[in-house]
Parts: sequence; C-alpha cells; structure tokens
Amino acid sequence: MAPIASSIEIARPPEELFAYVTDPARLAERQESVVSSRMEGTGPPSVGTRASVTRRVGRIQRAMTAELAELSPPTSWAVRGVDGPVRGNVKGTIAPLDEGARSRVTMELDLVGHGIGKLLVPLFVRSQARKEMPRNLRNLKEQLESRA
Repeated sequence: MAPIASSIEIARPPEELFAYVTDPARLAERQESVVSSRMEGTGPPSVGTRASVTRRVGRIQRAMTAELAELSPPTSWAVRGVDGPVRGNVKGTIAPLDEGARSRVTMELDLVGHGIGKLLVPLFVRSQARKEMPRNLRNLKEQLESRA
C-alpha cells in the first residue's frame, strides 16, 4: 500500500521546525495517540537514537521503540519502528517558504504489520492513522506558532 501523506505550512523557519520535530520528548505534544515518549540515552538526537514511545491504539496502550534512521538538518529526517506488531516508518521533509520565514512540512507514514499486526494494519490502524495525521500536523502548527 502507498504511504499515508499529509502536508501543512507553518509560520516558523525550517531550523526551528526541524529541531522540534526531531526531539522525541516533544512527540506527545503534537501526536494525539502518543501517551508518552522519551529518548533513550543522552545528547542531541542523531542517526541511531532510539525513543521509547507509548501509544494509544484503540483502547489499548502499547509501548514501542522508534529509531532515528535519517537526519539531514534542516530539510529531512526518517524514523522507523523497530519492534511491536505494528511498526511505523515515517519520512519527513521541510521546504523553506518566503526566504525561510515559513516552512512546509510533509510527512509520509508507511505502516508495516508483523504477526497479528498484519491483520490490524488494514482493518484498523491504517484508518486511524489516516484520520490522525492531518490533526497531528495541525497540532504541530499550533504548538510552534503559539511560541512566537
């Protein structure tokens, strides 16, 4: 299946947007299904950095691990799920607008099922993610633009 994709324009420069979206500690502020997240280890995020993320999937909370797979400041990043029955692979890009005063962020989510997740992805998870992704981008916009 094709990845789920969504974009939004945000009145913040690419560097500020990039720092925010690649900080695992900020995930619960902008993604409605995230209950909590924390970076494993210390220091700034880099390729290979892992985060423990607890998500609400339906009525169930499930802990999973995500790993920063690519990092090209301030224009792109990728995160891949490394465990659990449903693993999300996210590719994010940031395009500067108005000479860098604003940015367009685009996120693509590819869901991969393992074990029982092979049934859950097409029956439930993909639909939930398709509805949630635009709301998550609006949350991201609100979080960043309210800091002005």
